[in-house]
Amino acid sequence: MDETDSFDVSPRDIAILKARVDSPTASTRELSQILEEEYGISLSHNRINEILRTMSEQEVFREMILPNREIFRHYLFRISFNFPNFEDNWQSCYDALQNDPHVLMFFTADTNYQWHAIAQFRTDDHMERWVHELFKAHGDLISDFHNTMLHSVHKFQTDAAVFDNILAETEEGRQYLESGEQ
Repeated sequence: MDETDSFDVSPRDIAILKARVDSPTASTRELSQILEEEYGISLSHNRINEILRTMSEQEVFREMILPNREIFRHYLFRISFNFPNFEDNWQSCYDALQNDPHVLMFFTADTNYQWHAIAQFRTDDHMERWVHELFKAHGDLISDFHNTMLHSVHKFQTDAAVFDNILAETEEGRQYLESGEQ
């Protein structure tokens, strides 16, 4: 998905998603009450459950468990390429990073077309062994590798308020926001 693409999600469904993110452990009965009180949206808990299931199936959101950030040490890796070897080697390295259980987030973030990854390990030693194995398997592709330990991860969550900007894009969404302000 590029920056011109977006999911076509109704303002009502964005409000439901916002309520779910803000109250992740609430039952659908509780979400029904929250939606009525905060947005004036009157839906049965069964209908809310159906809507959430449909949005999940459409990959509007993914349910995942985020362990307490104190369990792991987090690292930012920046990988530059040996471009003459790129065509023959990128796919296997890409797949390895994409499927590695230590990689929390994997992305391209600059004009030099470097890959970046945020990874998590229990100890520095585990991280160092992982990097060693990465170089053994994909060293022909890698021309430069930077590693930054993220010493203090101060925030590790998505806040429900991020959906307010999406709601503000439409008249219906603005009405939901105004209902919540009363």
